[in-house]
Amino acid sequence: MGRGWFFNFHPWRVSPEEAIKIQNELRKRIVLKNNSGEIKSIAGVDVGYSGKTATAVISVLSFPELELIETVKAKKKIGFPYIPGLLTFREGPAVLSAYRKLRHSPDLILFDGQGMLHPRRMGIATHIGILVDKPTIGCAKSPLYLRYKKPGEKRGCKTFIRDRNGEILGVALCTRDGVKPVFVSCGNKIDLNSAVKIVLASTRGYRIPEPLRLAHRLSKKGKQ
Repeated sequence: MGRGWFFNFHPWRVSPEEAIKIQNELRKRIVLKNNSGEIKSIAGVDVGYSGKTATAVISVLSFPELELIETVKAKKKIGFPYIPGLLTFREGPAVLSAYRKLRHSPDLILFDGQGMLHPRRMGIATHIGILVDKPTIGCAKSPLYLRYKKPGEKRGCKTFIRDRNGEILGVALCTRDGVKPVFVSCGNKIDLNSAVKIVLASTRGYRIPEPLRLAHRLSKKGKQ
């Protein structure tokens, strides 16, 4: 990846209690403003599992053309139990290992997972976005824990998802006519309106944005 791409990360092999403390500390660094500048490339991140191994795939596509620039893959032994709300501690090491292999620095990163749509506002898109200091967006296939009103079935229809206090955490977004919504939330260094526009602009003919669709297809191959 070249110089300047290596970061000081927190420990990953920690207890669940320590993991929550790390999330609460990182949460103080969340930026919910559009700092992406001009976007010419978007990465999609997906993680697949095979036994006790996690395989992270990152596909970088040009934007808005959505032509493949680069794909990298990394495997890591899973060192953290499955606990909802703490999945980054299972997947993060593999994701960062793949990220270090990139030759092209993407302008923005899409994650198959949550960002602010998280009990502590620290889904994988937010967590990794803070660590690598990049604009990030969470685009999940299902919400983590919140109820939501189903949006209309026309592409672009959306409904806001709020917490119990009324704070907007994300949107349920229809990306293709007649299909189930995806759940979009800010990761870091992006605002929600921009995140929705980018997800729609990177979705062509399918429910899932192209960078994530390609990364997911390749991560499934990692299971074989």
